[in-house]
Amino acid sequence: MADRSFLAWPFFEERHRSLAESLDAWAAKELHRFEAAEDVDAACRELVALLGTAGWLKHAAPDDGRLDVRSLCIARETLARHSGLADFAFAMQGLGSGSITLFGSEELKAGYLPRVRAGRQIAAFALSEPEGGSDVAAIRTTAREDGASWVLDGRKTWISNGGIADHYVVFARTGEAPGAKGLSAFVVDADTPGLRIAERIDVIAPHPLATLEFAGARVPKTHLLGRRGEGFKVAMATLDIFRSTVGAAALGFARRALEEAVKRVKEREAFGQKLANFQATQLRIADMATEIDAAALLVYRAAWTRDVAAARVTREAAMAKMYATEAAQRVIDSAVQLWGGMGVRSGTAVERLYREIRSLRIYEGTTEIQKLIIAGQVLNE
Repeated sequence: MADRSFLAWPFFEERHRSLAESLDAWAAKELHRFEAAEDVDAACRELVALLGTAGWLKHAAPDDGRLDVRSLCIARETLARHSGLADFAFAMQGLGSGSITLFGSEELKAGYLPRVRAGRQIAAFALSEPEGGSDVAAIRTTAREDGASWVLDGRKTWISNGGIADHYVVFARTGEAPGAKGLSAFVVDADTPGLRIAERIDVIAPHPLATLEFAGARVPKTHLLGRRGEGFKVAMATLDIFRSTVGAAALGFARRALEEAVKRVKEREAFGQKLANFQATQLRIADMATEIDAAALLVYRAAWTRDVAAARVTREAAMAKMYATEAAQRVIDSAVQLWGGMGVRSGTAVERLYREIRSLRIYEGTTEIQKLIIAGQVLNE
């Protein structure tokens, strides 16, 4: 059983503690069968539907338009501890519709969010490009006005849910100014003529991932998010919320790794005694537990700040994402080491965690980008 003492911290209200308890019980019952899913696309579709039917996606696409970051973080931490794929399915429903929640017209909100919430519409967030991942200002995909439409041309890559999504939030250059000031954001339906899946991408922790190609893809003008030229603002405001949740997912992976490590060292014997009795083992366990608590404090400090104290949490979210993902990598590596040879055997929980954690240090801004954001915030204060 993962440590739940953090739920008594003053960051949380009773509704957050209730969410953690009920989601944990549901996940323990429903998610174990997805651990060895062979058809990842089918598993993700099933997970989105399952999460929607059970009502958990109301936190990712709230009907009142208020994204509660503490709830999002608790959901991601809990799901990640049970199933990396379930966490992915939940997270992308939030990230892929968060821009609509924050900046969409009433018509767009009504047209997309209820289906996302119900698990009948799969969402995706299309920001990265072959020449512009961390450097959002380098986006080359273009959008030009033509009558009642915007016409999109270009390529997006590393797009999670690419190939199975029903809609994409797409960022393109509309040319109001150089760099980041000349971008706009659009909701693009997956069946839009001129949009195709150019490539499916395989990664070490499988999930739906693709390169998208836009060739004269026509999008109604009503599908613009916010105002023309506000694309960078839309992207950063969305990431400001969801970066903290990446840290929460890493926290869930780390808690599972510590659980697996403790169980292993209490059972495994070497040189006539349990591994847990060796001082070297105890020192490693102490480091793991401390890193987890430190990460949790940063994650839930950022979430509480966004919910209660400040509209923007750029520095806090960057700190949470940076530290929690790096700490989780160290915790999971220690768990693999404590498991010994079994730790690298394909199919074990710690081997799966070792593959799943690695991408979290890259997506939604690499660790290095988070450090630049933090330094920029500190120097500008």
